[in-house]
Amino acid sequence: MSYSFKNYSISKLSVIGAGQIGPDICLHFSKVFSNHDVELILVDIVESALESARSRIEKKIHKGVETGAFSPAMAEEMMNSITYTTDYQAIGGSDIVLEAATEDEKVKNIIFNQVEEICSDNCLFLSNSSHMRPEEIFKNISDKSRCLVTHYFFPAERNPVVEIVPGKETISTITELLMGFYEDIGKVPIKVKSSYGYAIDPIFEGLCQTAIICLEKGLGNVKEIDAVAQKTLGLGVGPFTALTLTGGNPITNHGLDEMTDKLMSWFGSPKALQNAVQNNISWEIAKRGEKVELSQEKESVLEKQFLGAYFALSSFILDLDICTIHDLNMACEIALVVKPPFDMMNEIGLSQAHKIVEDFCSEHPEFPIPDSLIRAKALGKWEVSNIMKTVKDQVSVFTIRRPKVLNALNLDVIGELKSAFEEVENDDSIVGSVLTGFGVKAFVSGADINMLASLKTPEEAYENARYFQEVLSRIQHLKKPVVCAMNGFAFGGGNELAMSCTARICGKGVRVLACQPEVNLGFIPGAGATQRLPRLVGIDTASEILRTGRPVSSKEAVKIGLVHREVESNLIEEAVTFVREIADGSVEISPMTEMPISDSGDIPEVDIGHLSRKIDTIITETIYEGAGMSLEDGLDFEARQFGRCMKTEDMKIGLKNFLTNGPRVKAKFVHK
Repeated sequence: MSYSFKNYSISKLSVIGAGQIGPDICLHFSKVFSNHDVELILVDIVESALESARSRIEKKIHKGVETGAFSPAMAEEMMNSITYTTDYQAIGGSDIVLEAATEDEKVKNIIFNQVEEICSDNCLFLSNSSHMRPEEIFKNISDKSRCLVTHYFFPAERNPVVEIVPGKETISTITELLMGFYEDIGKVPIKVKSSYGYAIDPIFEGLCQTAIICLEKGLGNVKEIDAVAQKTLGLGVGPFTALTLTGGNPITNHGLDEMTDKLMSWFGSPKALQNAVQNNISWEIAKRGEKVELSQEKESVLEKQFLGAYFALSSFILDLDICTIHDLNMACEIALVVKPPFDMMNEIGLSQAHKIVEDFCSEHPEFPIPDSLIRAKALGKWEVSNIMKTVKDQVSVFTIRRPKVLNALNLDVIGELKSAFEEVENDDSIVGSVLTGFGVKAFVSGADINMLASLKTPEEAYENARYFQEVLSRIQHLKKPVVCAMNGFAFGGGNELAMSCTARICGKGVRVLACQPEVNLGFIPGAGATQRLPRLVGIDTASEILRTGRPVSSKEAVKIGLVHREVESNLIEEAVTFVREIADGSVEISPMTEMPISDSGDIPEVDIGHLSRKIDTIITETIYEGAGMSLEDGLDFEARQFGRCMKTEDMKIGLKNFLTNGPRVKAKFVHK
């Protein structure tokens, strides 16, 4: 059984290059294709490189079995799917060939000349370059319409970001196919126009250049500079450590020199980096757990250098007009493990950010102040969105895209949703909307836990809940239909958001689709679940789901009336069709009743196990007393009850346990 995405099927995929990144790319494909019987070929002209790649891949797979990431059967399928060979003819019949060889134009040209001779006209040609423009890599290919750069980031099997870089002759439908394909296999693709280094590497390598310049100027030693960069920008590791872990000295040295002519004269490999490459010298980075001490004065000087460089570099990329601000902000955070640049600038204020860049550019006159930053300062903020909008057949499709937190909701996202749907309501060309999430794992994983943990008083909790409720009620009362395409699980606020939509659809056979897990964390839902769920599925059914926090499958969701349809075909296309059917009256969806739904029956017993009896009392009151109210009064009651949870010890215990231990460790509630 081949892997299929839309109308495109993959039965054989080849990766060329068994060096630094090719094996990791192959490992990722073996994971996502493990149930699809896709043949994988890893080719290299050096036998020892292939043996090293095999050893590395199998070691990582065995580690995955030990940690529970892979079952033994899945691990066996992954290992058996890969053929390691020096024979280029083995790639014949491939649907995709992905080259991950050295960053050398001649080498890549030779490889693709061979590939074109061996493979069919339907095979897609991809290159995992980190700098080279597709026009250079594929210049000798006769059919350039099927050629793209797909730039992975270290480590390729785990880092989700992939830059998709089409050439001038690449067919747009192939680019969009690749964007959808990578999302479908769990990656976070961003589309970038052809430019040397693309969008992310000039920022990373520019920060490395800044670190080395600071070293040359004597502003700190390697360990100190790394520590300040890490603290200032929220980096996973400092620049010197990153270069060391990735073996990145040679490619960064080359890349910075090329950027001098191709991007801006500020770029250029510092002498210390050239010396490290020529003499194979390693940076003296801090050992794991080593504490680095430095004076406040030295830290302040270095902090200013890194903020200036980061803000200037990010704004410079926007000036190139090669990707959107939304993509760049998100990709920096995920690919480089760094605070998102435009969010950082908004947080400290654009006047202050501009002053920091102005000082940096004065010290580095080859770096002009980016025009995009000047414009942003005039506006007072960067306009960054977490919601992507497209239009299909007069239907607006809104995609919540926060992949790092599985599309979790915070106040910014809720505000964006409010504006987006109000815009739809006032647009006569739009008949309705589809609301979905990015990726294939989660529609919305819930409300952002850090936002909830920041609430300090019952009054704050009440106001937070009411704001969420008001926006969700606005969606519920729109004059145009909204279909929620639940592309993955909907937990907490995600399920509450879905319930506010006109209708809901999901993929077929989803084991865990919806859940209100709040009681596991020591509080109750605050965005409408205790009032909307009973009106959709019945009060006692809703009560059991809410009080236990148990998940609901797609099959059960349809059975109890939470979801209208399970679909096997393309979820978004089905949702768009559904919206149009509701809008033209060919399908009628009964609106949720806003009247009281109270019955006179007794409250059923529910086994809540280890969960807080204090919180169970609050949620039970909220469900059954709220059912005797109008929907609006019930929502206000829920918000007050949510605030009441702030006074309990169990909410503090539950949140602390989740933030410290994650969702799998049960909180030790004291029922107070």
